[in-house]
Amino acid sequence: MRDVRDLKAELRASVAEAVGSLGVDEPVEVVVQPTPPDKPGDFGSPVAFALARRLRRPPVDIAAELARRAPLPAGVLRAEAVGGYVNFTVDPSALLQAATEPLPPPAATGRRVLVEHTSVNPNKELHVGHLRNVALGDAVGRILAYAGHAVQVLNYIDDTGRQVAESLFALERYGLRDPGGHKYDHWVGEAYVRLHREMEDPDRRAEIEEGVRRVLHRLESGELRAEVERILRAQLDTMWRLGAEYDVLVWESDLVRAGLLQQALDLLGRTPYVLRPEAGKYAGAVVLDTSSFVQGLEDPYLVLVRSDGTATYPAKDIAFQFWKMGLLGGLGFVHFEDQPSGRPLYTSHPRGDPALGFGGCEETINVIDATQSYPQLVVRTALAIAGRPDLAERAHHLAYETVTLEGRRISGRRGHTVSVDEVLDEARRRARAIMAEKNPDHPDPDFVAEQVGVGAIRFAMVKTEPRRQIDFRWEQALSFEGDSGPYVQYAHARAASLLRRAGEAGVADEPPDFSQVTEFERPVARTLLDFPQAVADSAAQRTPHVLAQYLLDLAAVWNAYYNARSPDGTPATSVLLAPPGLRGARLALVAQVREVLRTGLGLLGVPAPDEM
Repeated sequence: MRDVRDLKAELRASVAEAVGSLGVDEPVEVVVQPTPPDKPGDFGSPVAFALARRLRRPPVDIAAELARRAPLPAGVLRAEAVGGYVNFTVDPSALLQAATEPLPPPAATGRRVLVEHTSVNPNKELHVGHLRNVALGDAVGRILAYAGHAVQVLNYIDDTGRQVAESLFALERYGLRDPGGHKYDHWVGEAYVRLHREMEDPDRRAEIEEGVRRVLHRLESGELRAEVERILRAQLDTMWRLGAEYDVLVWESDLVRAGLLQQALDLLGRTPYVLRPEAGKYAGAVVLDTSSFVQGLEDPYLVLVRSDGTATYPAKDIAFQFWKMGLLGGLGFVHFEDQPSGRPLYTSHPRGDPALGFGGCEETINVIDATQSYPQLVVRTALAIAGRPDLAERAHHLAYETVTLEGRRISGRRGHTVSVDEVLDEARRRARAIMAEKNPDHPDPDFVAEQVGVGAIRFAMVKTEPRRQIDFRWEQALSFEGDSGPYVQYAHARAASLLRRAGEAGVADEPPDFSQVTEFERPVARTLLDFPQAVADSAAQRTPHVLAQYLLDLAAVWNAYYNARSPDGTPATSVLLAPPGLRGARLALVAQVREVLRTGLGLLGVPAPDEM
């Protein structure tokens, strides 16, 4: 059977031969790509546009001549000019045969890519604003791994930050002890919000500030690590329920104690761009001059170490980035625990083993919201200042806009938020209600309701281009119609149901006769053939929304095929009632639809139930 990649290569050769017959001597890049659904043909080339200036002729005329001159490879029915493009129509039997070939395994690239995502302050429960970070980062890691990269997924634990100090101080101030029966991170979060409400009283603020500073010192010494870890483990339960897993946790306190911050400062200090002013605004501080690398800044100076000797957040971010890309070493790791899938999770630790192989990647992707674009620019600039502009080019910021809640800005301090756990519980409840109405005899409704609920939420977070803001609304996010996760999940379940019934009827293994296929199979076959390119584009752009849109398109053409009618109103694409041979070909098509939908949903972290 011919691979579609071979067919595209043959079409490129055919177009190149036609171009050569026009007397074009200089090399011309010939591109062959799928044609849009509303245009005739299956594959097309825009080469006529590239030739228009050389030949001083309209692209439409050139395309018409190329279509006449291009030799047709086996299985290609015709070539025609369509608005300046040369489009080729493939015989539907050859198209379906190519579309039902097993998905090729990804070829290992050897590139080590580190994806950092989630990195939520370990001070309270995750809220709906964190959903987008988790869903984007987890999906990008899955897609890059499928594309053949060696991916490390990292979750940064800021255990020396003010937020966690405030939560732990709140527990101390109010004499709180875990009463049980309440998820621990939620219980701590309630104390955090209570403290911030009390801080609105100026008479109490100074006393609270002193207490928070005292807790901060204890955190920096590592004295309260067990208390932070307890909050972290409660947060991890939520992340795992979402289907997100990690390879390694890196604690900020370990980064500082291992001396990475000082190593980074020493490395930058050997360049002419680190200054130690003795007078003026920055007197006594250690400052990074970015003016030679970043244009248009009103103030190009970035403080790395304040005049009181404390390091700034950007300095810690730079040190961490240097470690990620192999410029620094010193972190050791131990096994933390096995995650729900059995995947081991490691954590940095003062007595850990540095030989476990984390960090030192040639490419990084930091999943952080768009408000952090300048700090991320500083991190990349620091790599260039350290003499590694090559690494700076491969340090990517997957910037995303924030999530608002029913049109209002989320504020964890003020308690204006909805937790991820609440969102997932509500999603499961709604899914369970719909299943009770539409499939009351489902054998395992609670399990599938959880799958559908998680899928609805995760898909809602990745289907939109990251730079566009999401306004989280219950009705839209949990809709089971339209461009939603459950819509794609149901398309998968429909294909699985057909195959299950074929097995019960004893025809599941019927050999296909591709010569019997009709034009009805063409749209589904063409869309199936686009899957590898959709994955490649998502990997190249480091965003899952491209793949999510592809899955919506595949679900739509599959549902249209399933419901197709002949002019007399009778079913046109019956699978199980089709004659032998055609039935086998259609079952092969259905099996590939199920496989591609399942694989694609899996890359987005969305479950694919066989029955809904």
